[in-house]
Amino acid sequence: MRNEDRVKADSPNSGNSSIPNPKSSILLNTTAEDHRLARLAAVALGLTVLEAAIPSPLPGVKPGLANIVVLIVLARFGWRAAAWVSLLRVVAGSLLMGSFLAPGFFLSMSGALCSLAALALSMHLPRRWFGAVTHSVLAAFAHIAGQMLVVYLWLIPHAGIAYLLPIFGAAALVFGTVNGIIAMKFMEEEKTIHHRDTETQRNAKS
Repeated sequence: MRNEDRVKADSPNSGNSSIPNPKSSILLNTTAEDHRLARLAAVALGLTVLEAAIPSPLPGVKPGLANIVVLIVLARFGWRAAAWVSLLRVVAGSLLMGSFLAPGFFLSMSGALCSLAALALSMHLPRRWFGAVTHSVLAAFAHIAGQMLVVYLWLIPHAGIAYLLPIFGAAALVFGTVNGIIAMKFMEEEKTIHHRDTETQRNAKS
């Protein structure tokens, strides 16, 4: 085959072209809910990175700012979406900070899994008396329990770590309460704005 014939055979206009079309792409059908969920996951990831830069007087004692986003996602989209956001921010955060598969990663993952299990159980509590603050406190205690279990079984298998339980428990109670109140305020404000917009649209139509 001559060079001219080979070029013609491989040209994009010929039927025997083996060159992929550069304009071809994979289209994903996404909804407005998917976009909102992705934005919330990005916020949770940003808070995780920001929290890592905050100095802590005791290793493992962090305010858990990303849990505010997880609570909001839990109320808006359900437990599965909250689990997706929580696990994504742990994995992506560890990749950004270079701690993937390091001990800190497994501590964060164990805490996230235990807190998600606590949230799954807390959703069955009567909503009349239990809300975002209760969910946040239970998740905070479960998070600390999961981390302490990994520390005892893997990193520091010594009964002396039990002396740290009151400190971690107090931190879980304080930060869990504060994060729950913040999440509740955000959700109440969002409901107010949504109700106001609905009334405005209703008045415009009438």
